[in-house]
Amino acid sequence: MLAKIFSGTVIGLDGILIEVEVDVASKGFPGFTIVGLPDKAVGEAKERVRAAINNASFQIPDTRITVNLAPADIPKVGSAFDLPIAVGILTASGMIKKDVLSESLFIGELSLKGDVRRVPGAISIALLAKSKKIKKIFVSRENISEVVLVDGIEVYPVDSLVDLILHLNEVKLISPFPHKDFISLIKEEKYDNLFEDIKGQETAKRALEIAAAGFHNIILKGPPGTGKTLLSRAFPSILPPMQKEEILEVTKIYSVAGLLHNQSFIASRPFRSPHHTTSRIGLVGGGSNPTPGEISLAHRGVLFLDEIPEFPRTTLESLRQPLEDGFITISRASGTLIFPSRFLLLAASNPCPCGYLGHENKPCHCLPGTILKYQKRLSGPLLDRIDLHIDVPSVPEEKLTSDILSESSQKVRTRVVKAREIQKKRFKNLKIFNNGEMSSAQIKKFCQLSPEAVNLLKQAISKLSLSARSYFKTIKIGQTIADLNGVEKIKDSYIAEALQFRSHDE
Repeated sequence: MLAKIFSGTVIGLDGILIEVEVDVASKGFPGFTIVGLPDKAVGEAKERVRAAINNASFQIPDTRITVNLAPADIPKVGSAFDLPIAVGILTASGMIKKDVLSESLFIGELSLKGDVRRVPGAISIALLAKSKKIKKIFVSRENISEVVLVDGIEVYPVDSLVDLILHLNEVKLISPFPHKDFISLIKEEKYDNLFEDIKGQETAKRALEIAAAGFHNIILKGPPGTGKTLLSRAFPSILPPMQKEEILEVTKIYSVAGLLHNQSFIASRPFRSPHHTTSRIGLVGGGSNPTPGEISLAHRGVLFLDEIPEFPRTTLESLRQPLEDGFITISRASGTLIFPSRFLLLAASNPCPCGYLGHENKPCHCLPGTILKYQKRLSGPLLDRIDLHIDVPSVPEEKLTSDILSESSQKVRTRVVKAREIQKKRFKNLKIFNNGEMSSAQIKKFCQLSPEAVNLLKQAISKLSLSARSYFKTIKIGQTIADLNGVEKIKDSYIAEALQFRSHDE
């Protein structure tokens, strides 16, 4: 007898519909075969399924069982097929009614006892089920918090194989889990580092405010102990809250990477801080079975690279395309995958190996050749993709010992949120969220410059030899400053401030 069960797998970040076909033959030697490009974990499912069915007080047929995972040319990875394979075997054996399966999708790993465990990528498969107009999805209760983010589909939490069998046979029904407005469940975050705790560094704080408002890349340069890392750690406290679309995007990435754990969803902007020993694959993603890297885990959030010159040059150069495009394309023999990577790059750097080049009081002990070699670790094309270049000098004694509190993160965040609201209205019919994502065509369409601002830009092009990319980035920063001031047109003073944040090499 033949049974067909709907399930799904994840390739990249997208769910793919898989039909689990189970044939329980009345003839032939007893056996259990799984075909359809299964990996090791899928191949081992037959042992888990056999034990789970037996421990659920059902008898697995002592015949030849063949399971086909279609389409057969797509690699099947992971343990999510345990539950649909078990349901298929019981249906083909006549122990489960067939008529209730045509509009249902099943995913879940089985324990030997028959309990249903969570699997990564459940939200991607739920979105797939919705797009395919499948009405019901059965998942582990551990996956329920992420799957209920997808409306328009009934979600059933399954604790064990026995509970599912009783439900499908209409003996003891499982109630669908109610959908919730997850925006109302977002709690206000508490931050360990705040702007008001940092003495001085008003210029750096201003640059970080502009970066947060317009989603601009930024690098902080200065000697050790000036507060570069502390400023960077306090940066999340001024970032605006994520929109619903952003929350779904980020939650999807973390679900596929298996990093949701006990979280329902990712509500706060990611802040990823990989060590400089991180490999290129660890940073941008990849592997034999490609998975998201740090740049994708930082999607819609911040990628903080402390001591950025210490990263291998080849690793840093791999950031050039994602910084420009907002996604990373990973090609392997088995196919090509695209992972989103629209992140804000926040970097910190010393001016030289000893760190004291240009310091007011402490002399630098580095040789000229050593300094040049150290600074050349960051290529021109990479630095050109960073919008804001900030010098972080030592804090003067009077500010360090002063009892005067700096402006609070909450006040700065309020201005950032207002600027983002302006950008939200500006880009309401587009797929971008902020000024930092504008293309050159969109800059020409949305950015209005005063005649004085245009003249100042012309002088900057001739005197500072701005590249075309730097020219457009300066306008984008000027637009963000205008948004922070609640002004529609970009003034020459905004362009002048934006030019102050360009690299000294220009």
